[in-house]
Amino acid sequence: MSLTTRIFIGLILGIIVGIFFMRAPNIATTYIQPFGTLFLNLIKMIIVPLVLSSLVVGAASVGDVAKLGRIGIKTIVYFLVTTAFAVLIGLLLGNIFQPGIGLSLPTGTEVRPGEVPSIVTTLLNIVPTNAVDAMVKANMLQIIVFAIFLGIGITLAGEKGKPLYEVFDSLAEVMYKITAIIMEYAPIGIFALMVPVVATNGPAVLIPLLKVILAVYAGCIIHAVIVYGFSVQVFARMNPIHFFRGISEAAMVAFTTCSSSGTLPVTMRNTEDNLGVSRSITSFVLPLGATINMDGTALYQGVCALFVAQVYGIELSIAQQITIILSATLASIGTAGVPGAGFIMLTMVLQSVGLPLEASALIAGIDRILDMIRTCINIIGDASCSVVVAATEGELKDTRKYTPRT
Repeated sequence: MSLTTRIFIGLILGIIVGIFFMRAPNIATTYIQPFGTLFLNLIKMIIVPLVLSSLVVGAASVGDVAKLGRIGIKTIVYFLVTTAFAVLIGLLLGNIFQPGIGLSLPTGTEVRPGEVPSIVTTLLNIVPTNAVDAMVKANMLQIIVFAIFLGIGITLAGEKGKPLYEVFDSLAEVMYKITAIIMEYAPIGIFALMVPVVATNGPAVLIPLLKVILAVYAGCIIHAVIVYGFSVQVFARMNPIHFFRGISEAAMVAFTTCSSSGTLPVTMRNTEDNLGVSRSITSFVLPLGATINMDGTALYQGVCALFVAQVYGIELSIAQQITIILSATLASIGTAGVPGAGFIMLTMVLQSVGLPLEASALIAGIDRILDMIRTCINIIGDASCSVVVAATEGELKDTRKYTPRT
């Protein structure tokens, strides 16, 4: 039985058992959730060394600083364009579904917004003053910047840089092997993560907010099929069905863990083995995407911003909706690839157009359910970018007859 099948079985069993424990969610949280937390901890354990080593190897293995810059520009442009499309789809569906009509706020609930940093501060903060401290705190943007500079330095050092390159290359291979070991535990971990989610967020909380859930899920599916399917078909001549099959294992892990960074090892393996993207491209594009490419999060923010406006009976102008597109696109770049981070960024998007923040307390009740699909879309977007970039660089193998790993 393939790992994908086992993960899917764990997912379904988690839903069934979660429904059974709806009357006693504390049992699911106390006795079952720790097995899921263990899975997340194992994934988090390897994220920093995996991202550091793979990005250093990815940047250094390009062998040409000019080529590295070219790949970087293609990647950033792809991320920004697809993210803007995601927010636009979210706003369109928010206008169609009108999820906030007929809902009322619970009294005495308020979500305090995070402080919105200036653009200059944001840009300065991505450069670490202490690389070791960035790794200790798992600040992914700072780790990425340091790793790229380290990879460029190894390339410019020539022969003297090879020993250091071999150290990071060896570390990356060891991380891939550890990832394979951890993924054998994935079906159990995913089962244990699903049970408390379903037990805690049963129909009682889903029914009044069903429109929000439907809008976000529909938007994510539309975005994946149209934007990603179109991209891999046009730029890489890859059948979209083949693409979605190839990344399905990583998509299911993302759906249950709600962590783009945590899913990174599986995304890298699927993209290389199933979609034929070269190691040099995946090592650069995917760690970068897990940190700054959050299409699902941006789409969610568009839907939820309209939801909040509708709850209060506020009509958003075209200019305000354009502001939401821009702020959600930029906010998604700074969103950490960990569970629930998108909800924190939502308060900043609401603040950008002067919407009340109290209504976001309603979203908090179903945020985990929304987080599942938006994280799934985030990592599919990362994979589609790696396919497109690899195709334009002539580094995409034909894997139409691939055999998924067992």
